[in-house]
Amino acid sequence: VMGHSKYQESKRIAIFLSMPDEIQTEEIIKDIFKQGKECFIPRYKPHSNHMDMLKLSSAEDISSLPLTSWNIHQPSDDDSVREEALSGGGLDLIFMPGLGFDKKGNRLGRGKGYYDTYLERCVKHPSGKPYTIALAFREQICESVPVAENDVQIDEILYEDC
Repeated sequence: VMGHSKYQESKRIAIFLSMPDEIQTEEIIKDIFKQGKECFIPRYKPHSNHMDMLKLSSAEDISSLPLTSWNIHQPSDDDSVREEALSGGGLDLIFMPGLGFDKKGNRLGRGKGYYDTYLERCVKHPSGKPYTIALAFREQICESVPVAENDVQIDEILYEDC
């Protein structure tokens, strides 16, 4: 990931905080700050498909955030001091989670459509749609995954031996 040209040239990066069954992102987050880039993480709105990407001030900032029902840290609903990526300069790159992927760029998420809806909002931002990279285990790469009309394809999937 750190040697990837899109990562190297990106200044504003959104990344998920990993759950135990996902590629672990902690070292990438630390590197984002080490490289002087800006880091944004998801804040999911429960009972909807709305998600914002809010700016972190440091990698250590994560541990101060409240835990969700999924047992991951995220900024609280009433946290209005953090910059939302689309209210500022947009994003250059989004690292995306998923349950399954195919080599055509289709992604199977957890079913709420958070990332698809967010990417639709990115398209309307003056800076345009950011480059998207899914982080996956080799076992998550499938021949095909089911897609719906509103699913947004990802630009690239990174996994072991890809």
